[in-house]
Amino acid sequence: MIRVAMVSYWHVHERDYTREAQQHPDVEIAAVWDEVPERGQAEAARLGVPFYAHLDELLSRPEIDGIIVGTPTTMHRDVMLAAAAARKHIFTEKVLAPTVQECREILAAVQQYGVILTVSLPRLNFWYTQAIQRILERNLLGTLTQARVRLSHNGAIATPENPQGWLPAHFFKRAQTAGGAMIDLGCHPMYLTRLFLGMPESVSASYGYVTGREVEDNAVVTLRYANGALGIVEAGFVNHYSPFTIEVHGTEGSLSYSQIDDRLLVRSSLVEQGKGWLTWLDRPAELPSAFTQWVTHIQQHRTADANIAMALDLTQLMEAANQSAATGTIIHLAAK
Repeated sequence: MIRVAMVSYWHVHERDYTREAQQHPDVEIAAVWDEVPERGQAEAARLGVPFYAHLDELLSRPEIDGIIVGTPTTMHRDVMLAAAAARKHIFTEKVLAPTVQECREILAAVQQYGVILTVSLPRLNFWYTQAIQRILERNLLGTLTQARVRLSHNGAIATPENPQGWLPAHFFKRAQTAGGAMIDLGCHPMYLTRLFLGMPESVSASYGYVTGREVEDNAVVTLRYANGALGIVEAGFVNHYSPFTIEVHGTEGSLSYSQIDDRLLVRSSLVEQGKGWLTWLDRPAELPSAFTQWVTHIQQHRTADANIAMALDLTQLMEAANQSAATGTIIHLAAK
């Protein structure tokens, strides 16, 4: 049995990870810590487990095998360095950290102490991502020229039930988040675009402030590639009915996925001479969730190399996007 501690309920997904931990037959929630004691005490009481007022005290407990991190994004580095030094495995909400330098410090500590780290990048595991990857591996679209991925919700929009929007107020505090819609929700379209096209040579971002918050609630990032391809990443907190969408275009064809009907459409000169749009029927089984993968990695004493590499690239892209939006300039990425 892997005994885990819930480390902060700051993030809205920490309740989701709590349910995953409760439902996993090989996992037991054993403790809670939160930087807001009242919140942590309430969650610990709900779970029927001890609450620790001090993170160091929790990390010193020998019965705790790992932690599930839902702290403010800007606390990730300090929390994970402490957990790694205590030899606790780490599952964390994205992003791994706001800057590449902080990521590298975390990864060095994880390697030094033999800790298993996994970052929640859930849409890598969904069926449509697997299907798109198969299409691209078969070069059915030819040379890729553009990818566009959009994800937006209405979390910042006032309603009678939620005058400030349904997202917690702290999601709009830069000191805790290191950004708004892009570094939070935009992570998903960003890592998918990175998956489809690879790492770009430069990043350009435009942020909007529709509701006048401290951080952006509307964002577009353009990724530019040496071969002329473009990636377009869109995210927002200010749309009631904007569907999650993926488009990938190439010299021989295009594909489109939409949340509206959960269908993947393909048209290519290499498939039936491009006579029409086809509903792609090859619907692969979804991969296990990131949390389940973390548990398996711990059980098999195996590092999550692909996950960590993607998480590091994601932070590099997010850091560049924030720099671009702040300076109004194109940010060129250094070659690895």
